[in-house]
Amino acid sequence: MKDLLNTAIKASIDAGKAIMDVYATDFDIEIKGDDSPLTTADKKANAVIMSYLEQTSVPIISEENKRIPFYERSQWKRCWIVDPLDGTKEFIKRNGEFTVNIALIAEGRPLLGVIYVPVSKTLYFTNHKADTSYKFVLSDESMPIADILEKASEIAPLAAITDPVKVVGSRSHLNEDTKVFISEIEKKHTVEIVSKGSSLKFCLVAEGEAHIYPRYAPTMEWDTAAGQAICEAVGLVVTEEKTGKSLRYNKENLLNPYFVVSAKN
Repeated sequence: MKDLLNTAIKASIDAGKAIMDVYATDFDIEIKGDDSPLTTADKKANAVIMSYLEQTSVPIISEENKRIPFYERSQWKRCWIVDPLDGTKEFIKRNGEFTVNIALIAEGRPLLGVIYVPVSKTLYFTNHKADTSYKFVLSDESMPIADILEKASEIAPLAAITDPVKVVGSRSHLNEDTKVFISEIEKKHTVEIVSKGSSLKFCLVAEGEAHIYPRYAPTMEWDTAAGQAICEAVGLVVTEEKTGKSLRYNKENLLNPYFVVSAKN
């Protein structure tokens, strides 16, 4: 597990470097079949990550790879789930709120998680035991992994609900269902909306910058797996809105149900 974590961290940092090389240029934008944008940065970051993860012999699900049929995936005990550039819309807007997401899944559960923010060189990751999460800002991308692991700071969520209740809302997806969810909180508390793009929304709750993150809009497994691993390692839960069960991964349909990131009840 230590080796797998180290590999994921290296892959995320090098993918971030590839993304920033494109960020500094006048890049082209394609539109995929689902109407989502795609840039050269997505492709280059994916190629970098694949070059690392393919060496682990653990199968890979990536947003930018060809979809693998479920009859094949259903035989996997473990797999990587990757979003080489989460927040392509934020990348195009050049607001810095985009990430590299890499997660290791075992029997449908996220274990290891790495989220890297290329613009700020900020790294969030679980430890190899998946019971603690850390944050570290790199001085440069060539730092040895051993130094990162030694110097990273443990993160923790807020200990209790206090006013104002900080609710994470997407810049792009604060829809009617989310507004209804927030209105229920407002019956007992004042509410402050905290806006962030990409998987940084998970990180805000994990590091105590927000109390709760309701996501009542579509996401795919690669959008959430690394963030869920990081949140669960600090004692939070990521639960389906309808069933109250934890989000599961490597499902037949890789689309997530609506979910909420919060402290355990």
